[in-house]
Amino acid sequence: MDLSTALRTERLVAIIRGKDAEASFRTVMALAEAGLLLVEISLSGQDALTVIRRARAELGDAAWLGAGTVQTAADARRAAEAGANLIVTPGLGAGLEESVRQGLPTLAGVLTPSEVIAAEALGVSALKLFPASVGGPSYLAALRGPFPEPAFVPVGGVDLTTAQEYFDAGAVAVGVGSPLIGDAADGGDLGELRKRAAEFQAACAR
Repeated sequence: MDLSTALRTERLVAIIRGKDAEASFRTVMALAEAGLLLVEISLSGQDALTVIRRARAELGDAAWLGAGTVQTAADARRAAEAGANLIVTPGLGAGLEESVRQGLPTLAGVLTPSEVIAAEALGVSALKLFPASVGGPSYLAALRGPFPEPAFVPVGGVDLTTAQEYFDAGAVAVGVGSPLIGDAADGGDLGELRKRAAEFQAACAR
């Protein structure tokens, strides 16, 4: 399954940015056990590359394990070496360009029409509308006018209340961090994480 198909099928990307590497790893595993199959581990989290490497060893080649906050070419290379098969960027730049050059599935951070055009020209897999809260669902709906084809994934400010609004506006999936992860990646309760995961999966189901 390619990234575009996975996004349209799963409709939810979990975003982990933890202060505790062991807790972050346990969070990835709990999400995988709950059937949440698209997980992004932000490089701004504690020892993120080790988390990615350990998760890849446990989950095998089929899992979608993303490296997030990829900004530089070195970030992209290190993420790929650690086993990431999805690269997520906060914007355009060297990290995105290197990821595309390597042929890695990419979720490119964009906000403006000019950035959408630039990212599409690079041949990215999908577009991360970030921060989506700047314009909300109505802004995404407006972008879909001149750009009906790209796969948009709103990230930043997406919660249980707004997820459906973004789908109605044309999103193929949503990316969710703290409203889903809570404090799990900092050592919080994994049982509560599983409850939130079930709630978000229900909200994102067709």
